Amino acid sequence: MTEVSGLTIIAIEDADIPAVVALWERCELTRPWNEPQGDIARARGKSNSEVLVGHAGDTIAATVMVGHDGHRGWAYYVAVDPDQQKKGYGRAIMTAAENWLRERGVEKIQLLVRADNTRVQAFYETLDYEEQERVIFAKWLDGRPMTP
Repeated sequence: MTEVSGLTIIAIEDADIPAVVALWERCELTRPWNEPQGDIARARGKSNSEVLVGHAGDTIAATVMVGHDGHRGWAYYVAVDPDQQKKGYGRAIMTAAENWLRERGVEKIQLLVRADNTRVQAFYETLDYEEQERVIFAKWLDGRPMTP
């Protein structure tokens, strides 16, 4: 358990799952081709991944799914309840993700932001994240057409 900026940050618990999925939906982070409960199940309690949940009192105010491949860490599903924004919770949940990775010897964290999401890009810049020019290639292994 970590206390940062008024948030108590812990690994997700079974009872948190419905509220976490609802938060992700409210923040428009879910996509039809990624079932959030499945993403949570794949990340939970493994040595290289976890879902961290920031509680502000009885409310789930922030989340991050964090994981690593041994070299670089990744942050997904970074969410702050829209009614709880501008309280430092985004910075706090990202600090927790960074610390989780540091504790495992991972030296770099990366994340993906959609090109048109300039507000979120500006947020990460305030945390000293820098844009890196990369080309992303992907394919669905079951043969379906590429999703946006």
